[in-house]
Amino acid sequence: MSDADGKTYDVVVLGGGSTGENVADAVVRGGLTAALVEAELVGGECSYWACMPSKALLRGGDVLAAARAVDGARQAVTGDQDVAATLARRDTFTHDWDDSPQVEWVRGAGIALLRGTGRLDGERSVVVTADDGSTTRLTARHAVAVCTGSQPVLPPVDGLADVDPWVPRDATSAKEPPGRLLVLGGGYVGCEMATAWSDLGARVTVLQRDEQLLDGAEPEAGEAVAAALRAAGVDVRLDAEVTAARREGTEVVLTTSDGEVRGDEVLVAVGRAARTGDAGLETVGLTPGEYLDVDDTLLVRGSDWLYGVGDVNGRAPLTHMGKYEARQAGAAIAARARGEQVRPDAWAPWAATADTAAVPSVVFTRPQVASVGLTRAGAEAAGLPHRAVTYPLGGVAGAALLADGYEGTAVAVVDTEREVLLGATFIGADVAELLHAATIAVVGRVPIARLWHAVPAYPTVSEIWLRLLEAWRDG
Repeated sequence: MSDADGKTYDVVVLGGGSTGENVADAVVRGGLTAALVEAELVGGECSYWACMPSKALLRGGDVLAAARAVDGARQAVTGDQDVAATLARRDTFTHDWDDSPQVEWVRGAGIALLRGTGRLDGERSVVVTADDGSTTRLTARHAVAVCTGSQPVLPPVDGLADVDPWVPRDATSAKEPPGRLLVLGGGYVGCEMATAWSDLGARVTVLQRDEQLLDGAEPEAGEAVAAALRAAGVDVRLDAEVTAARREGTEVVLTTSDGEVRGDEVLVAVGRAARTGDAGLETVGLTPGEYLDVDDTLLVRGSDWLYGVGDVNGRAPLTHMGKYEARQAGAAIAARARGEQVRPDAWAPWAATADTAAVPSVVFTRPQVASVGLTRAGAEAAGLPHRAVTYPLGGVAGAALLADGYEGTAVAVVDTEREVLLGATFIGADVAELLHAATIAVVGRVPIARLWHAVPAYPTVSEIWLRLLEAWRDG
């Protein structure tokens, strides 16, 4: 419960997305009081404009592709997706952009909710400005957690801001497919949205500045996704530099290193930046607009009360990692409030060690790309002794049953001194469900010698683990 004036809490959380919700929940479960401040929809980006609607848009195409990949089922598929039904199904996952179920959960969890824009105003102090201009000052006894997330950035392309470009929110919430969609950026958002809207009838062009899609992933991943997009009719252009943008009527025209390209909409998906420009950081000696520099307990360095959790710190900007950081930060805040000594020791109950050692991610393209831990390039950059082994997923009985002519690749990166898994990448249909086993192996530092005793059921795609171990043995 709050004080009599209703404005003092143990913890104040700025940002009511999934990260902020979980910080507030964790500290309340730890015996503290919490206020959650949110200016938009409670539940945040993932619930309404990112993870959930994007995956709902992709699912219909995945199901049809899976059926068409199996002889006997293929003959039963006689049409394409019903676009209106797919968009309507997407809207059910966003609750038609109504956050009342999330609000009910927050209040049921014993968390105070304040609607409005929250800004730091000195040590342990937050001012919340409501839509009507009224203000409320909140004081935190123990901690303020900044969970304001990130926002898309526009590259410095002449005229781009003037053509009313789509950002990822527009791409996931559009009410109809664009006739021609230009996608600027070949990361996971660009590749997923190119897949989804191509499935729904748009003619899509992807313009990627780098030499491969999914830069930072294993090279096999970008190559496989590019090949699949092209096979689906997407125009994928690599090493494509966009230098200018303009509108001619309703048409968008981009000037590129390959000449002009035209479309009806342009999605800009080239990256994100910390949403801290209006968070009041300057009132506590920090620079607005920058990521918050935190230790492994998510405590801002140099502070004993300010935390930066989720995308706002730039460590591992994924929804599930934000929730993980929220749990760890909540545990640290509660422990410190009890007077316990909390240090950012690796794998401690309050340390977000996985941010650097074991970040799992899935790109829901066709093929999917599921990865955790270090790639070959990451192990090289870290100076770790390593060897990589690869194996074609189509050579596993379970994959052959899953789809006729199944194609895919598994890559395992192994520390050659400790003989433990540093990272793994799976590329292929439905490989997302292979990922957690790899995550457990990386986090648990399971020795390769012990993994031989983890027997995969036959015939499942998980038999790839046995094949990778054999490839390692035969080196």
